[in-house]
Amino acid sequence: MNIQWFPGHMAKTRRLLNENLKLIDVVIELLDARIPKSSKNPEIESIINKKPRVTVLNKADMADEKISLEWQRWFEQNGIKCVFIDSIKGTGINALKIMLREAAKHKIQKEKQRGKIFIPIRTMVVGIPNVGKSSFINKVAGRSSAATGDRPGVTRGKQWIRLNNEIELLDTPGILWPKFEDEETGLHLAWTGAIKDDILDKIELASLLMQKLLLLYPDELKARYKIDSSATFSTGYDILLAAGKNRGCIVSGGEVDLNRISSIVLDEFRGAKIGRITLERP
Repeated sequence: MNIQWFPGHMAKTRRLLNENLKLIDVVIELLDARIPKSSKNPEIESIINKKPRVTVLNKADMADEKISLEWQRWFEQNGIKCVFIDSIKGTGINALKIMLREAAKHKIQKEKQRGKIFIPIRTMVVGIPNVGKSSFINKVAGRSSAATGDRPGVTRGKQWIRLNNEIELLDTPGILWPKFEDEETGLHLAWTGAIKDDILDKIELASLLMQKLLLLYPDELKARYKIDSSATFSTGYDILLAAGKNRGCIVSGGEVDLNRISSIVLDEFRGAKIGRITLERP
């Protein structure tokens, strides 16, 4: 399933990032804790260059806690400052603010030498679509400053948000890259909602997700869709059929309504109703 999606406004976003980088002290790179590798835009490296950066793994409340600890160790071992954030409960927000001050300490010291005491740190949030930027910003700000939605493309222009006396933040639209390196990256982005569903074959997408979950989280998958724990399947399509029957997604003639069960599976995965799932290991 070859997935590619790079609408025109994303090229505009790339230019916007380049133009505004000179105004920024620290870049906040937002990743999806469920897919830390696939949600990392390889073009961000060349765009931000040597600008100080803090890596935030958002949606930590949906990710497998054990795997998240493995990822945290991996980032630390590779010299990358990172923090896992739950944008609903606010877990990790205080740690992030400390990391931002640390990343901008040279600028703060320089301004103090010039006699300026209260100089806000100017930050910019970058990340793929539907990684939860707006929810993250609202939680950090403590108010509804950015529009939110469970779909890619909610933020379409830049906006400055003053978080407190210490931090100002530039919100930017989500940006993908023109060509994904491999099929798995495209699938991970599609499963987590970074790519619009209406350009995808939803049944094939859900079937492949079922196949992946059977490999990584078989117990959670079978429990959610009331599938016999001893049952074996040769394809993800077979699991999708079984789930559809058990959920009563039946049309006239006794056939499974594959479109309906596919939508249910994708929505429940994205809402962490199947369980706390991480698709990638470090």
